[in-house]
Amino acid sequence: MSRRCELTGKGPMSGNNVSHAKNRTRRRFLPNLQEVSLMSDVLGRTFKLRISNAALRTVDHRGGLDAFMAKAKDVELSADALKIKKDIAKAQAAA
Repeated sequence: MSRRCELTGKGPMSGNNVSHAKNRTRRRFLPNLQEVSLMSDVLGRTFKLRISNAALRTVDHRGGLDAFMAKAKDVELSADALKIKKDIAKAQAAA
C-alpha cells in the first residue's frame, strides 16, 4: 500500500533532520494516514478509505463525503475514490 491519501493525494515529503550542531541528515515526513469508514448519504453505503487526518477534518468541515466529493478535483483522488465520486454524482443526478 502506498503512503498516499486517497482523497487529497497528500504523500511523503523529504527534508532534513538538523542537529544542534547544524549537521543535516535526510529524513522523510510521512502523512498521518488512518483507515476510516465514511458514510455516503446519497448512496446509503459506507466506504473504507485510507486518508490523512487533515482530509478527515476537511470532509467534516464540508459537511460529509458527498459534499467533499462534489468539490474534489479528479487529479487528487485515487482510482477507488474517483469511482465513488462518479457513483455519488450519478445518484444525485437521478434524484
